[in-house]
Amino acid sequence: MASVLLPITLAAAGGAGIINFWLAVRTGLIRRATGVELGDGGSAPLIRRMRAHANFVEYTPFVLLLIALIEFNIGSPAWLWVVSAAFLLSRVAHALGMDGMPAGRAIGTAVTFATLVGLSAYAVALPFIGGAHTAAETMIRIR
Repeated sequence: MASVLLPITLAAAGGAGIINFWLAVRTGLIRRATGVELGDGGSAPLIRRMRAHANFVEYTPFVLLLIALIEFNIGSPAWLWVVSAAFLLSRVAHALGMDGMPAGRAIGTAVTFATLVGLSAYAVALPFIGGAHTAAETMIRIR
């Protein structure tokens, strides 16, 4: 069996896909309950669910891209697994917080911002500080 390239990115993208589906289903359930097929109909619960879903879609592509590029350049360190898992859990907390879970929205937002800024800063610095090894170098050694 061949080894998986970018396992952290693959797992994070899979988790993000599942969360995205969950957010869409939650929004659809409110749509059905309120009878609002298009737009928000002025329904506060629907607006909150739509914003939670849209917010997820606004941040997740950037974070996944940063995870992928960092993993490609330095490999798959344990800290990147932790950051990826924390990000995904924070997005669930944010969505639940939008429905009223105490501190969920604040924690989800704070972890999302910290993840985005931290990964971005690391990505900007990486070309100047260098990495432990690159995925390309590893692939050459394996062959």
